[in-house]
Amino acid sequence: MLFDRWIEKRVAAFENEIMKKYYTEVENMYLKMRGWRHDYRHHIQTMKVHAAHGELDEIAEYLDILDDDLTNVETVIRTGNRMMDAIVNSKLTLAAEKNIRVKAEAKIPVSLFIPAVDLCIVVGNLLDNAMDACIELPEPERLIRLYAEMKGRYFYLVVTNTAGGKKKKEFRTKKGAGHGFGLSRIDAVVRKYGGYVTRASEDGAFSTEVLLPAGREGGQTGD
Repeated sequence: MLFDRWIEKRVAAFENEIMKKYYTEVENMYLKMRGWRHDYRHHIQTMKVHAAHGELDEIAEYLDILDDDLTNVETVIRTGNRMMDAIVNSKLTLAAEKNIRVKAEAKIPVSLFIPAVDLCIVVGNLLDNAMDACIELPEPERLIRLYAEMKGRYFYLVVTNTAGGKKKKEFRTKKGAGHGFGLSRIDAVVRKYGGYVTRASEDGAFSTEVLLPAGREGGQTGD
């Protein structure tokens, strides 16, 4: 009984930490976007001044700077599901800041019944783990692939990242007990909704596939 209560408290604390982290990441992403929009008129005026003086090289250089800046704040993907957009784009913004290339494709034109906290646990932890593995590699080798879609009445997600060598069968990590607890929570969420999770490891790459029902009865729910 005491052990069960300890586990429940630990799970609750973990979920609370996940949500705080998620909200902070999303807030930072939108603050960057709002800041860029606020400065947009100033950028236009600066380029007009250069144009009036025929300073084409200066305009080209300024546009390059703006292009790099915009890359760091723009929405990476639009899935059709607002919660997924917020979670995925906040994580992919962090990946860009860590010089990790991301190839993402996702289309989820339904509202998932899964609560935000559980969606954060699955998607957030998978992308966090992928970034943790990539950051140990030289920048040219850092790559994350994310693919998500609806397969019939199920939500399908696969995250693949480059890794420094072949993972062991037990899929242990170097991040300690808290990191391992995140993996176990992913598995717990998948079991909770009667889904499936598989992990595969090859030389230089690690993948996790998740399949979850789209609605309470395996159906779709409205937005």
